[in-house]
Amino acid sequence: MADNASARVRGVSATRSQRLLDRQFTTEEMRTVFSDHGRLQGMLDFEAALARAEAQSGAIPHSAGTVISACCRAESFDVETLAAAAASAGNPVIPLIKELTAQVAERDAQAARYVHWGATSQDAMDTGLVLQLRSAIELLTRDLQRLSRALALLARTHAATPLAGRTWLQQGPPVSFGLKAAGWLSAIERHRSRLGQTRTRVLALQLGGAVGTMAALNEHADATMAALAKELELALPELPWHTQRDRFAEMATTLGLIVGTLGKIARDVSLLMQTEVGEAAEPAAPGRGGSSTMPHKRNPVASAVVLSAALRVPPLVATMLAAMVQEHERGLGGWHAEWQTLPEICTVAAGALANTVAMIEGLQIDSSRMAANLDLTRGLIMAEAVSIELAKYIGRRAAHALVERACERCVSGNKPLRELLAADAEVTAHLSVAAIDLLLDPRRYLGHAQAFVERALAASRA
Repeated sequence: MADNASARVRGVSATRSQRLLDRQFTTEEMRTVFSDHGRLQGMLDFEAALARAEAQSGAIPHSAGTVISACCRAESFDVETLAAAAASAGNPVIPLIKELTAQVAERDAQAARYVHWGATSQDAMDTGLVLQLRSAIELLTRDLQRLSRALALLARTHAATPLAGRTWLQQGPPVSFGLKAAGWLSAIERHRSRLGQTRTRVLALQLGGAVGTMAALNEHADATMAALAKELELALPELPWHTQRDRFAEMATTLGLIVGTLGKIARDVSLLMQTEVGEAAEPAAPGRGGSSTMPHKRNPVASAVVLSAALRVPPLVATMLAAMVQEHERGLGGWHAEWQTLPEICTVAAGALANTVAMIEGLQIDSSRMAANLDLTRGLIMAEAVSIELAKYIGRRAAHALVERACERCVSGNKPLRELLAADAEVTAHLSVAAIDLLLDPRRYLGHAQAFVERALAASRA
């Protein structure tokens, strides 16, 4: 039995080995972008475009460019064979180019001489990754826009819905749920801007040859680089960047910031979803958020995934930052550390973003529970409002002390703050009972919450 089980495990394809968890922690689209097929095709797209560009510049014959380009299809290569060879070669480009050359030779022996002409392994891997990142950025941009729309709707709908503001996890004066959502929205809008700016810098061609001089292409170098950048629709950098890794590090840090904000949203939602709070809940669906032993449970499963991402991504970002310190013209170890790290950041970020979108689009708001929770402290939540009003008559320190004593009696005597204030001659000397009632109304103490929501919505529309 044990032998059969071991055989079954060994028989699982490496590309499928995480299927039990992938659907929970990433998306199918992003997993496809960074699959073995996606990585291979990215490098082959570079090789195909390089051949076409070199044919245009006169560095290689036109016929060779055509044949090489036609052979650059990931389906024609065996991943397991390349993986085994890469373990010995030091990177997957070396066996890939060997196999590509053999396939081209079957069609045209002369064309095979010009495969990977003047390039180096890092050119293929870096530019291939840039092409993958372009697809990743498109997916992330789409989902960030979707999240922005959902947050804007929440903010607009609940601009005046009061709930307890909380500092250090304790109730403070009231806020509106729309203001909370507007805070999330404002951060997401900044991230959308950041990702757009990062896109302009990270989508850059890498072609430098062995040490970044393009000596192998000699007089054809400039024309080839320009043609290749155009072929791939990438920016043409002023020079190769083999050991200048700020582009990829920026991509990592931008995603780290995005995931941090997603974690903030998930933390807030999960706290609002606690049994004792119950002011919001993730979308309900059959089998969603249940327990294997407690039939009553409705767990914040989307929040859990997002919060796990917020824990996983920062160390990965730190790896990318540490990997920037590379040696001379070609790095040893630092470059290699990026290969799995940046794709993992992208896939984890995509999963966190997709879960946040689904959570916010279907978020259930219980405004009646919010109102009930505002009354939990028998008026203590509004102590600041009373103190500020009294301060107009007797000064801030005296007012604070007077209201503080009333609050202590409220807690110790289990009586409503209104009753104690209305019975205090020092208070009623300046405030009528009607005025006290108004001051203890949470809906009248939301300050500029609605105006702030409108500003956030206006900025989002812009």
